[in-house]
Amino acid sequence: MDISNLSGKVVLVTGAGSGIGRETALAFARRGADLVVCDVNEAASARTADDIRALGRKAASHFVDVADRGRMRAFADAVHAEVEAVDVLVNNAGVGLGAAFLDTTLEDWDWIIGINLCGIVHGCHFFVPKMVARGRGGHVVNVASAAGYLASEALSAYSTTKFAVVGLSEALRDELKPRGIGVTAICPGIIDTPITGAARLRGKAALPGARERMVEFYRRRNYGPELVAEKILKAVARDAALAPVSPEAWVTYFLKRLSPGFTAWLNRRLAERFERQLQATQPP
Repeated sequence: MDISNLSGKVVLVTGAGSGIGRETALAFARRGADLVVCDVNEAASARTADDIRALGRKAASHFVDVADRGRMRAFADAVHAEVEAVDVLVNNAGVGLGAAFLDTTLEDWDWIIGINLCGIVHGCHFFVPKMVARGRGGHVVNVASAAGYLASEALSAYSTTKFAVVGLSEALRDELKPRGIGVTAICPGIIDTPITGAARLRGKAALPGARERMVEFYRRRNYGPELVAEKILKAVARDAALAPVSPEAWVTYFLKRLSPGFTAWLNRRLAERFERQLQATQPP
């Protein structure tokens, strides 16, 4: 897709109230697109829409829980009452869960699958058919994670959902290619966004100081969501199937392909190192 001038195009971004979703919506607006944005934080979504309008583009803001099938259906009906179909669908809304499998409750599974996986299924189910019926192509962006090809004990359920998003994106890409619709799975890596402060933590990840160490690590990494947004634009332009973003996302992607055994060993060593550091900070 030519993204040099998106005037006349409509882009929909879920989870657009903050982080990657917000920056992606603004990035598309700067290229001339009009936006439809949604979030469970209605005020944050409205602020993003206001900032898009300040760039001279149209923007509609909605309160939507992507895990709620009924709300997503109503959201799609409202959008399609205004436009025949969106040109770019960015399924970005997601949550984090730091927990080993034995520390993850069934309620946690319902929660994270509902948002991270079913949220993307709902987005595709309610918006892609209209893109197909219109017959003018388009693009679907599903925000996954480097945890979608490199799993770890500490992110058991999170990795499960992100592996599923990558798989869904690959299958959907094959199905939609003859229709002129591209599909990209975005795998950001270690990005400084609000998800680190809002993630659910269980077991070792919930020990005192663990969240603060994680937030500080991401802050010092200093790779912001605006950089992910630019990579999303490039991935759409190139019709990339899978797009790692940060340097470590690329390194782990190639390591996993070239030497899965070494990658697993390195992954365990890094997890053990983090656990030792965390234990050293605990009160006696």
